Amino acid sequence: MPIHLHHPSPHVALITIDNPEKRNAMSRAMLAELAGLWDSLETSDCRCIVITGAGDKAFNAGADISGDLSASEETARIVNRGLLKTSTYPKPIIAAVNGVCAGGGIELLLSTDIRISAPHARFGLPEVKWGIYPFGGATAKLVAQIGYVHAMELLLGAQMIDAEEARRIALINRIVPADRLLDEALASARIIAANSPVAVQAVKQHISETFALNITAREAAEQAQGDRVRASADFAEGVAAFREKRTPHYD
Repeated sequence: MPIHLHHPSPHVALITIDNPEKRNAMSRAMLAELAGLWDSLETSDCRCIVITGAGDKAFNAGADISGDLSASEETARIVNRGLLKTSTYPKPIIAAVNGVCAGGGIELLLSTDIRISAPHARFGLPEVKWGIYPFGGATAKLVAQIGYVHAMELLLGAQMIDAEEARRIALINRIVPADRLLDEALASARIIAANSPVAVQAVKQHISETFALNITAREAAEQAQGDRVRASADFAEGVAAFREKRTPHYD
């Protein structure tokens, strides 16, 4: 399966997104698989989760744009759970960012609690460049987590930033050498797993609920904005340009 689950230490789970040929981009089926993993881990004896990408080039490049880009109510439900967009979640999650983190990869990152990056990682939300609405939670979570001006520059500029800039704007916690990245993330997970699971999960649940209430209240409006963008000529042109590896041309 393209998403792997391991248990490298007692009470610690490691999720690896494994689609390196596409920079670990996720299809709808992969998002559904990830959503199922969140469900199973939530009720397991796991106390901390580490998530990373396969290989050394990418953490997650977002949605697989070569696949289905429809956004039915059922698809939205799968995306929401896969990216923990509107879900409350009690287990702490650590991201080990081993390369490119873009689009839905950023939105997945925003659902993690501690973020450790390799020096060569790059971060960005290129959706508007390709006529796509970032409906995985970035428009709400990014502003709340890193502040208005930093969020707007990433969302509207659609440019990638390096790990040092990501740390400066508090998108990530720290940068470690690539060959130590996973060890560092797992060491942090073991520290958390050794604490009281009742207390840790109470803290995480409360903070998770605070974010979820804000996003859920805006979900219908965001769905409407996403539908408007997907119905536009810009969407058709942007997706075609991405697939044809050319610069889009908007009227």
